[in-house]
Amino acid sequence: MTSSDETQLDPRRLQELQGRVGEHLEGSPVGRGVRVALVCSRFNGAITTRLLEGALDVLRDAGVDRSDIAVGWVPGAFEIPLMALAFADGDRPVDAVITLGAVIRGETTHYEIVSGECARGVQDVQLSTRVPVVFGVLTVNTLDQALGRSAKDETNKGREAATTALEMVSVLRQGSLGS
Repeated sequence: MTSSDETQLDPRRLQELQGRVGEHLEGSPVGRGVRVALVCSRFNGAITTRLLEGALDVLRDAGVDRSDIAVGWVPGAFEIPLMALAFADGDRPVDAVITLGAVIRGETTHYEIVSGECARGVQDVQLSTRVPVVFGVLTVNTLDQALGRSAKDETNKGREAATTALEMVSVLRQGSLGS
């Protein structure tokens, strides 16, 4: 989701630019044959379950077979990257990992440390394994913001993370990038 109409990608402009290159790669949220892992934080778990429900709805609607979905729960956001790595390069690797949780700002600097290291760890995993690891961990100032971003509607960031994961798998399988 974008913050304003001015920042949204114009499909007509994209089509125009597509005609100016030799290879145009763009993902689509198709899930048939895609194996996905979700790493979920138990800390602020009521928010995480709302995000998980949104993500599972998207995966189901996209055609991901439930036997191709794995969910792993960890104590908190700081532990998410290690579990993501275990899914990405384990004995039964996945095509994408979705990370879900909520870090809500408090009165100390703990928020900055946990949210920053979680994001850095998630990025490290995807760059070292070449498996898309989507950052679906909310980093918000208030509980109301977390509730709003995990609502049971199209604004649910778990839904957005699942769509992103499927699009990344799709685009990485295309053209000169495909295996």
